[in-house]
Amino acid sequence: MTTKTLLDLGALGDDFIRDPYPVYARLRARGPVHRVRIPEGAEAWLVVGYEAGRALLADQRLSKEWSRATPALGVGKVSVGTSMLGSDAPDHTRLRRLVAREFTARRMEQLAPRVQEMTDGLLDSMLDGPDRSADLVEALSFPLPMAVICELLGVPSLDRQAFREWSNTAVSSLDAEARGRAKAAMTTYLGDLIAERRAAPGDDLMSALIHTADDDGDRLFAEELLGMAWLLLVAGHETTVNLISNGVLSLLRHPDQLAALRADFGLIDNAVEETLRYEGPVETPTYRFTTEPLDVSGTVIPGGGELVLVAMADCDRDPARFPDAGRFDITRDARGHVAFGHGIHYCLGAPLARIEARIAIRSLLERCPGLRLDTDPARLSWRTGMLIRGPLSLPVSW
Repeated sequence: MTTKTLLDLGALGDDFIRDPYPVYARLRARGPVHRVRIPEGAEAWLVVGYEAGRALLADQRLSKEWSRATPALGVGKVSVGTSMLGSDAPDHTRLRRLVAREFTARRMEQLAPRVQEMTDGLLDSMLDGPDRSADLVEALSFPLPMAVICELLGVPSLDRQAFREWSNTAVSSLDAEARGRAKAAMTTYLGDLIAERRAAPGDDLMSALIHTADDDGDRLFAEELLGMAWLLLVAGHETTVNLISNGVLSLLRHPDQLAALRADFGLIDNAVEETLRYEGPVETPTYRFTTEPLDVSGTVIPGGGELVLVAMADCDRDPARFPDAGRFDITRDARGHVAFGHGIHYCLGAPLARIEARIAIRSLLERCPGLRLDTDPARLSWRTGMLIRGPLSLPVSW
């Protein structure tokens, strides 16, 4: 049987943007698959609940390639170039192999001292201000991941404010024309960056990606380099920005958990994992399209390029997998969450995101006694769209 009722998520307004979890929970109580209109305007099949969601994240009958999308969707591709994020096996396998050899967990862990140094510098600047208050997004959550990924890729000259605006628009705006303009600007900019690194290679990841080849001589083509630059720069900062912000906000809204962490910073890794589960930075992943009909618990999702979205935010709040799932608890065993995805598209940058969040949150709490939220949580403005989840600003004082 195919679900017929259509729920317009965009019509739910700011309440849904601010707190989508009750809506997802009500849908989950009725079953795992629902027909929705997303805020961007397209109709989609929304999958809720841990078991069904995790299974579909790894189901290769769902394609990530935009050429598989039905034209009736009327939505445009967000990314630029060709990357792992928009590829299926075997193309995805090839692209990931070429990148993974330069993006190892060991290399990421070696960045920890530099991440600490950058964090200390940003906190120095924040604490040197005339007031004992700041917007944490502007002071720490955004500049730290952007600085780390730029240094890793060897693009210190990046116009970070311009890139931030393009990136935010491309992944969060509900205005299709604005998204198109941002994509065009980013394509031009990234093309120039690649040309610069090709002409003057250095000891950085971008230079390595341009010149690396596997044992068979395979290397990234121009469109693939463009797509990889986009993926690493955008995904490399967007998710971590909101992981840091969401982690700090969750701690400030749960004073008992904040006190527990201050009393034992040995809990910091667990606190990051619980943040990923409880308030992860990705609400739903990038689009997947049906290549054949899929039967999910008795509901048939048609083939032919239908849009399928897995509500990862709901997967990780499913009490069938995580008891008392609506409670933020940094002592919980949060292993098994799907905040970084699942299957072949599991986030390649997960180790780096964890390192940055761990260092940023611990350093902030150590240096800012009495840190508190400097506004009513209900007054916070949140990112629009259903991809990235996090506050646009986070006023704090200490």
